[in-house]
Amino acid sequence: MQTNKERRTLLLTGASRGIGHATVKRFSSAGWRVITCSRQPFPENCPWEMGPEDHVQVDLADAASLPQAIEDMRQRLDGGELHALVNNAGISPKGPGGSRLSTLNTEQDVWMRVFQVNFMAPVMIARGLKEELRRAQGSVVNVTSIAGSRVHPFAGSAYATSKAALSSLTREMAADFGPLGIRVNAIAPGEIDTSILSPGTEKLVEEIPLRRLGSPEEVAKTIYFLCTEQSSYVTGAEIHINGGQHV
Repeated sequence: MQTNKERRTLLLTGASRGIGHATVKRFSSAGWRVITCSRQPFPENCPWEMGPEDHVQVDLADAASLPQAIEDMRQRLDGGELHALVNNAGISPKGPGGSRLSTLNTEQDVWMRVFQVNFMAPVMIARGLKEELRRAQGSVVNVTSIAGSRVHPFAGSAYATSKAALSSLTREMAADFGPLGIRVNAIAPGEIDTSILSPGTEKLVEEIPLRRLGSPEEVAKTIYFLCTEQSSYVTGAEIHINGGQHV
């Protein structure tokens, strides 16, 4: 049995479902230690080998609590190395009946909350864990979205623009963190088959060249690639995982 300090370590935000859930399983199956972060306490029925000591409960929308949460993350690492940070957590508020929130009807507090979770938290966590990432010559992966580069029929304006900002932030971080030996990339998923798909998504399949939805496992494989030696000279990139929907 390897100790935690001997294993490669991933810190993942937004692990409870969909892409995050698949990512935990992909890294765990490869022998990584996975530290998860979410608003919810550690679920006792977790299907992967981890315990409460590898879970940080934090509301990323609460900017005031983020410094303490980052310190909690550092304590979990216990002065060791962080080989990968995956900023997967994101929120996409809806209007009445699940309607799309546009620039005309999104309240200011909603804009602020979405940008705090989707944009500010990723850069603040990466900055806070800079030394742990540097010691491991680690990798950061930001999860953006197809909505960040085109108007989407379901994703709201605040969500879309926050993901566009996160894409730009990825390039800035790659330039800043690169001299420290830390790679920073992004993935931009399209229509992925998860429990949170909006009604009507099935109609979009007709516009996708591969004529199907993607799976969370396919996204997790790309995240894993960006966190391993196979992508050792890749930084500042954004990989589109959407079956050709962007072409």
